[in-house]
Amino acid sequence: MPRRHARYDHTMDERVTRLRERIDALNIELLERLSERAEVAEAIGRLQTELGMSHYDPVREQAMLDALTHANRGPFSDAVVKSLFKQVFQASMQLEHDQDKTRYLTSRQTRDADTVVHVGGVPIGGEHPPVLIAGPCAIESSEQVGTIAAFLASRGVRIMRGGAFKPRTDPYSFQGLGVDGLRLGREAADAHGLAFVTEVMDAADVVACAEYAHMLQIGARNMQNFTLLRAAARSGRPVLLKRGLSATIEEWVMAAEYLLHGGNDQVVLCERGIRTFERYTRNTLDVSAVALAKLETHLPILVDVTHSGGRPDLLVPLTKAGLAVGADGVMIEVHPNPAVALSDNKQQIDFEAFDAYLEATRYHGRLSPGRTELYGAEG
Repeated sequence: MPRRHARYDHTMDERVTRLRERIDALNIELLERLSERAEVAEAIGRLQTELGMSHYDPVREQAMLDALTHANRGPFSDAVVKSLFKQVFQASMQLEHDQDKTRYLTSRQTRDADTVVHVGGVPIGGEHPPVLIAGPCAIESSEQVGTIAAFLASRGVRIMRGGAFKPRTDPYSFQGLGVDGLRLGREAADAHGLAFVTEVMDAADVVACAEYAHMLQIGARNMQNFTLLRAAARSGRPVLLKRGLSATIEEWVMAAEYLLHGGNDQVVLCERGIRTFERYTRNTLDVSAVALAKLETHLPILVDVTHSGGRPDLLVPLTKAGLAVGADGVMIEVHPNPAVALSDNKQQIDFEAFDAYLEATRYHGRLSPGRTELYGAEG
């Protein structure tokens, strides 16, 4: 008896194995036919797009389901057949939608590798260590910007920011030195081996700013100034694009798309804080936007820790937060004597505070790409 049962089990195993092999072959055959069907559906979708037709035709879908149930001979019920093929229809429709979706130049679907932007020989992005861009809110005089440039260079900073055209809420406040400020900023930067970044406010000023600056900054209030974006794209200079005060991440990225579409792939995003109901800070640093921008785009991204918090006592924690989620650098405002600064005097820091900031953030330690130092782990 034990021997007969063993033989019977062995025979059943062989029969099951053969049937499973047949199932495997049918699975492959089904996949091939489904793939063939998908290719035909994609071809139909391309024609529908070309002709301006809707991709979804409920009458056509119902006709196909009726034909399938009419041809159904079992063992599946008509309801099961409808359910199975509706899944096939939905998958095909998704293929058509994906096919029609715009391939944005900023997207990682278009370019998976990180873009590295070069500003006066300084690389930003990719596997390069985070950069620090520092300098005054506004260029006020030759002596002021020269003193700042000398100090920053002595601390290892390689890119200096400085505003010559200042967008101010109050029309009676200091508006910047204009072209004279550009000239003073570039002279100070050149004298100390620094790259120079400055904000451009008007499309008419792009040529002048590009003549003096190594990089153009488009500020938060001009993020969706499309005429300016197009002009900056043609400038031949890298562009630092700040997020608007109330802009969504999509709107910010689409503003960058204007720059890339205009032929300029040297674009750096900058999260500078968004306006919320919070009153303890000037703005709210959106660290989730930094992480999302790194995931969804291939562009480098900086965090502006001065404008986002508006408080010197938050500079260090905001810097750590930004770098921890993948920021490629930090922007900060420095002034020899903030108390007498002609703009934003409450949020700029002096030289002594800047030295303390460098020490607290371990800037000279150069963070590894994994940012593991921020968590106290081995680099």
